[in-house]
Amino acid sequence: KPQIIIKQGIRLNQKPVSKEEAIRAAGELVAELGYVDETYVDAMQEREKLVTTYMGMGVAIPHGTSQAKETVKKTGIVFLQYPEGVDFGDEKAELVFGIAGIGDEHLEILSNLCTLLEDPERLEKLKTTKDVDWVLEQLA
Repeated sequence: KPQIIIKQGIRLNQKPVSKEEAIRAAGELVAELGYVDETYVDAMQEREKLVTTYMGMGVAIPHGTSQAKETVKKTGIVFLQYPEGVDFGDEKAELVFGIAGIGDEHLEILSNLCTLLEDPERLEKLKTTKDVDWVLEQLA
């Protein structure tokens, strides 16, 4: 099974920023790691304007609009942890996952993430851990 997350895609203990900056940071990291081209970052911001990617429980999963599909080079995710939270409307996200999926692969990623995050203990630890290797293990 292809590796969808690498160590360089995990950023822990990020300083609090605005929602737009958090989405940009996730998008730039997805681009930097070669999953998408640069224009995908704007598509992520567009998507957020249409419908929030805040999922509840302190988790946001920004991704591009469906029009941005052709800018995806390979499927992958990035993980940014904001212990103090990023304001997504009325809620704060401590975890921001940037995702890029070829074809329908982003749907598979979303459902895998949702399953993973259903475990309250694991979810809490993901929000506070300083251990990159542990995060990689959980998400790989």
